[in-house]
Amino acid sequence: MQTGPVSEKWGMEGPWQWWRDQMPITRRWAFLDHAAVAPLSHPAAEAVRKLVDQAELLGDTVWPQWSANIERMRQNFAELMFANPEDLFVIPNTSTGISLVAEGFPWQAGDNVIVPEGEFPSNLFPWLNQQSKGVDVRIVPRQGIAVVIDDLLHRVDNCTRIIAVSWVGYSSGYRIDLAELVQRAHERGVLVFLDAIQGLGVHRLNLAEIPLDFLAADGHKWLLGPEGVGIAMIRSQHRPRMRCPIVGWNSVLNSHEFSHSTFQLRDHASRYEAGSANMIGIAALAASVEVFLTVIRDCGVDAIERRVLELANQLTHSLRDLGCDVQRSDREPNQSGIVTFTLPGVDAPAIRKRALERDIVVSCRGGGVRASIHAYNNDEDLRRLVATVQSYL
Repeated sequence: MQTGPVSEKWGMEGPWQWWRDQMPITRRWAFLDHAAVAPLSHPAAEAVRKLVDQAELLGDTVWPQWSANIERMRQNFAELMFANPEDLFVIPNTSTGISLVAEGFPWQAGDNVIVPEGEFPSNLFPWLNQQSKGVDVRIVPRQGIAVVIDDLLHRVDNCTRIIAVSWVGYSSGYRIDLAELVQRAHERGVLVFLDAIQGLGVHRLNLAEIPLDFLAADGHKWLLGPEGVGIAMIRSQHRPRMRCPIVGWNSVLNSHEFSHSTFQLRDHASRYEAGSANMIGIAALAASVEVFLTVIRDCGVDAIERRVLELANQLTHSLRDLGCDVQRSDREPNQSGIVTFTLPGVDAPAIRKRALERDIVVSCRGGGVRASIHAYNNDEDLRRLVATVQSYL
């Protein structure tokens, strides 16, 4: 962790202003909606422009360069998550990653999967789709905004195979204690699937320390990449018994030997990359993740999370001072960059509309206004939102 003078690469204003300079949207907008569809970072946009120019002017003569971006992205995510790159595979979206696990798992009639109440449909429907195989989907109520681990484990029995949870609630912002959940689930012989889309990038995840079994997240939220590309993980010990429900020319060893192809699946998780890839999206997401890694390498693995929580807590205090009801955990381990609030007597859509008129971007979720704050946001972004809320008083 850096404790001395500010690194020369950042300049006197430090890494957060450097990062802000990588986000052209800040020239106009106070963008506080990263839990929805985030703006592209400049490096991601540049990667898109480069690849489009190549496709127009050079065609597939540079295809090997495009293909190399797949491994570049895989290695970047391996560094970001302290993961084995052989366990990682590229997906078009989180729903696909969840479905590949749900459809590929060797269910038996009478098995069950446990899912918290209030999950985004992507982490519910793929499990409900297993009911036709005789799988029981047990939906566990939340306590307020909290997903309580004891409540999840209370529903575990000898037929429980997987607990499937979101790392961070898309509406509430509640972040589950992942290390505790995985440890206690594994003690009972239960696997854990994580929908990581609302936490990956801004919260530290060390898969070398936390033996999570499955993960999926796409890149268009906190990772500041485009829609249509993401990352998933299946631990190596699970792959031999997992069916590969979607296969294609790229699922097999010697995948480019088209005239002599044999159906021998790759040993690595890349077997799930069945066909042609979203080369533009992959190049963009790989470039965006490198922004995160640049900060992490110089400032430490916890720096981004600390920055995000500091800003989110600052906004929480300011909103509460105005009389807003803020749905947010008081425990730091359960906090995230999501701050959902209501102002008594004012409809949430009205606040969102007025904010948009003032070049401030938020969403409406869970009956309130949801602000989702990133590390490159600053005090002025927050003050603009607070001033908008204050205009109703």
